[in-house]
Amino acid sequence: MPAPLEPDTTPEEYRQRALLLADLGRYDEAADEIAAGLTAEPLEVNLLATLARIHLIAEQPTEALAAADRAVTADPKALPALVVRAMALVDIRRYAEAARIAGEILRDWPEDPYAQRTGAALLSESRNGQEALNAAWNGVRVAPTEAEAHLVLAVVAARLRLFDLAQRAYGEALDLDSTIGDAGRETGIVRFERRRWARAIEDLAEEASLSGPQAPPIPPSPETPAAPKSDGSVPPSPAPQSPEAPRSPDAPSSPEGPSSPKAQPSPAAPPPPSVSLPSRPVLDISEESAAAVRETVGYGAGGVVVAAVLTSAMTLISAGISRVWAGLIGVLVFGAVVFWFRSRLPEPAGVVLRRLRGSDRKLAVAVYLAFAAPLFLLAYAVVGGPVPLVAGMLTAAVAEVLMLIRRRP
Repeated sequence: MPAPLEPDTTPEEYRQRALLLADLGRYDEAADEIAAGLTAEPLEVNLLATLARIHLIAEQPTEALAAADRAVTADPKALPALVVRAMALVDIRRYAEAARIAGEILRDWPEDPYAQRTGAALLSESRNGQEALNAAWNGVRVAPTEAEAHLVLAVVAARLRLFDLAQRAYGEALDLDSTIGDAGRETGIVRFERRRWARAIEDLAEEASLSGPQAPPIPPSPETPAAPKSDGSVPPSPAPQSPEAPRSPDAPSSPEGPSSPKAQPSPAAPPPPSVSLPSRPVLDISEESAAAVRETVGYGAGGVVVAAVLTSAMTLISAGISRVWAGLIGVLVFGAVVFWFRSRLPEPAGVVLRRLRGSDRKLAVAVYLAFAAPLFLLAYAVVGGPVPLVAGMLTAAVAEVLMLIRRRP
């Protein structure tokens, strides 16, 4: 349960506490602190964006998307909210929407280093290609001394199989910040983006090593430019450091070489700190899901009734034409109902239907009837006769009645 809001405690102070707890891996307590802040400011954008990051690092993208949606609703131009929403959309594989948001970020903040490198990485995750590579180069141009810009360029280039460029960019990132090599094992959400991109480059390096031996690096050429140095110059052709095995600056080395019997193995990396994940969502989105279900029932049932009436009228002209019409409109209505239902829900459809079966059976029956009603139009197209049309209209009418009864106080 979230702690009660203390007197004279601002939502920002609760957010700072959450950041400190997240750095310790105590994401459940961090979420509780955010919940306490939201009791005073339910639409505070920074609190909602931070909550979304907590759910993302806890691998709970559905809950993250719910928090990000509320943050974007409160402030559609808040950059942190747009970033976490795009990340959540990528994690639940809604790539087209994520790519659209990434494009908006790149277009609306052309000179913001954070926006440019983050937008490039998100575009690469959702819709890789030359546009993502151009955006990554622009991120390096805007902030050539920031290691994360070069890290993003390495990720985008590796996804495009430009391994030579990826190695050079990763090496430049390590030169600027040697801790990049261990960023994938960091906890906390202050540097969440850096952790995400570092893990991406590790996964891409592993995929490249499994796909076969990699060709040796080649000198830079006009077709394969090298990553710029922090002073804006392009380096000659240094021996690139492979992202598969970045060497930690603190790693001990043996002068006798690895083949010497006296050489001692390097100590194993310390295990990552234990983390505690949020066990329940902070935001209650059940009512939002119920509203989406009611909209689906209303539109679906109403569409079936109208289609059935028009089909009955067309039988006066030609029974064959009315059956063809019924088949076409039945497919369209059924597809539209399914698409609307899935796109409007803030959480997976299976979760919503299970909750409705346990807590609101009338609405659950109504939505199932709304899905079944268009199928009677298809049945009429196959067998003809008035029975399928009447059954479809009755099914839709019952769905509407159940929804109305459920909404009565």
